Amino acid sequence: MIKIQNITSIEAFAVRHPVLRSGKPIESCQFDGDTLSSTVHFGLFLDEKLIGVVSVFRNNNGNFNYENQFQIRGMAVLPEFQKKGFGELLIKQSEEYVSNKKGTIIWFNARENAVGFYKKIGYEIIGTPFSIADIGIHYIMKKKLRYAHE
Repeated sequence: MIKIQNITSIEAFAVRHPVLRSGKPIESCQFDGDTLSSTVHFGLFLDEKLIGVVSVFRNNNGNFNYENQFQIRGMAVLPEFQKKGFGELLIKQSEEYVSNKKGTIIWFNARENAVGFYKKIGYEIIGTPFSIADIGIHYIMKKKLRYAHE
């Protein structure tokens, strides 16, 4: 059975660490803003096992002229469960949450190897690629939501 529910940032480390920070100290899984009351963390459970996580932050990006922006960070699905639709379920949950908060856009820094996944579900690349030290090439991606007015 699949279930998505709110979790703590610390609980998210169980998936963030092996997928996004493998070989790095566990402390590298803590993101600025993780513990803010405006941040929410979702965990996807398959038969009671946490297999995917995503965090949603209320955070404006100066590249966009929108109010009420939200950023996704720490999106990860354990390797053995990837390419089975679980990531898309987490993104849809995030989009529903942001829409309920009357968010205008969702944006994030996507790893190069994840760009295709995000494009498939309606996100677009903004600008040129950039490198995050010790992690790799990233692209800013975004999707406008129904409350977006330019």
